[in-house]
Amino acid sequence: MKKEFDILVIGSGLGGLVSALILAKEGLKVCVLEKNNQYGGNLQTFSRDKLIFDTGVHYLGGLSKGQNLHHFFSYLEIIDDLELEKMDNNGYDKITFGEDKIEYPHAQGYENFVKQLSQHFPDERENLENYCEEIQRVCNYFPRYNVVGQNNYNEEILHLNTKRFIESITSDQKLQAVLLGSNFLYAGDSENIPFYVHALTVNSYIQSAYKCVKGGSQISKLLIRKLREYGAEVHKHSEVSEMIFDESNVLSSVKTVQGKEYFAKQFISNIEIRSAIKLIGENRLKKSFLNRILSWEPVSSCFSVYLVLKPNSLHNFNYNIYHFSSEETVWNAFKYKKEHWPETYMLSSTPAKLHPEFAESFTAISYMNFDEVKHWQNTCNTIADEQERGKQYEKFKLEKAEKMIDALEKKFPDMRNSIKNIYTSSPLSYRDYIGSFDGNMYGYIKTSENPLKTMVSPRTKIDNLFLTGQSVNMHGILGCTIGAFNTCAEILGKELIDERLTKVLNQTNED
Repeated sequence: MKKEFDILVIGSGLGGLVSALILAKEGLKVCVLEKNNQYGGNLQTFSRDKLIFDTGVHYLGGLSKGQNLHHFFSYLEIIDDLELEKMDNNGYDKITFGEDKIEYPHAQGYENFVKQLSQHFPDERENLENYCEEIQRVCNYFPRYNVVGQNNYNEEILHLNTKRFIESITSDQKLQAVLLGSNFLYAGDSENIPFYVHALTVNSYIQSAYKCVKGGSQISKLLIRKLREYGAEVHKHSEVSEMIFDESNVLSSVKTVQGKEYFAKQFISNIEIRSAIKLIGENRLKKSFLNRILSWEPVSSCFSVYLVLKPNSLHNFNYNIYHFSSEETVWNAFKYKKEHWPETYMLSSTPAKLHPEFAESFTAISYMNFDEVKHWQNTCNTIADEQERGKQYEKFKLEKAEKMIDALEKKFPDMRNSIKNIYTSSPLSYRDYIGSFDGNMYGYIKTSENPLKTMVSPRTKIDNLFLTGQSVNMHGILGCTIGAFNTCAEILGKELIDERLTKVLNQTNED
């Protein structure tokens, strides 16, 4: 007898796992298939020298009681088991420029955010208050940002442009650069990007900022534990290679590279949208839809350097550093000249277990175009499918790591002597492990000129196939979580999802 599921989810990134759990909680028979050795997409971690490193998630926002991600994670029953450490209240992010020694803080809580920056920009207090007000206003217009309510996008909000908005708030160029300083979180384009992307990203961190103790993979582990409690099946090393349609053109099953066939009534694709199109077959989709998707440009990829430090050699810091070679670099941080790389980087630190005042490791990340690794694009290297990329590739990575350390030494003189071991990942690592097109960090480039171009409904033209994940609409932990609830609203009905989430809101209010 063939086994049939109610829902089959392809890919176990955050969007896929959250969708699966929402549906399993409703009593549906759910199965999740993941091609890799580790679940979780961007939540994956890896271990080197017995230390844990994050691949994608370095900190989370909106997780304090009463805030949106806290509500969503409460509904998913994982909030109480998360091991979190609150970041520096007066500066969870610090923005720095070139030779300027000042670290400009982004603080937690809107009043505090204004207060801390006003110390550096005393004449700008009112402008900072206006900035904070507008960010919150834009977020309130967003479907499900406040968990329940607001069903549709507000067209006018979508067309607001980040550059024009920031310039309308203040004419102080240094302050403009400081406010945009964490734009690495949406791939460093502040000229073309819609302001709502900036607002949604920044708002949740200003509400509250946390680090995941022992890495972001604890989120996927908790979700999988819950899925199994609700009777769902979750399989890794199960790469879907084919979608099978019956005579009446209804999607009935998928086949994996390993030769297994899985039948289901409904399917959710949580993989890169171009990979999903290949599985569906271009002939089954409208030409106009296809052309629109294929015209999307991926956001930049990145190169990461993971430094294992000698014991008690460098102090730990409980914030992220976003460094730019100059204030001008901020607007288009992802565009860099190879000879000046890295013109910008994000740096985070992990405290040592025994002496938490010292760091046990640093992670530094900068932009990298896929073109730089194109020479090796036909190689693949994951734990599930190990292949060497060759000596030239290793040399390339080492040279980049050295350049990064040169840049970091300007901030931490003599840092080299504190390094025990160096590890790296390139756009190819992100492509192979996370499945993103050309290793992009956050899906596709959005523009305020045509914001609807990159927005896709979770419901596809194939009646029983739905989409979720970062290549559909919003990226990031909050974006993918909201996206998953929206996907499930298409399957279960918006009223049911609203009813479930209203219950969570009411419980919190009673507490």
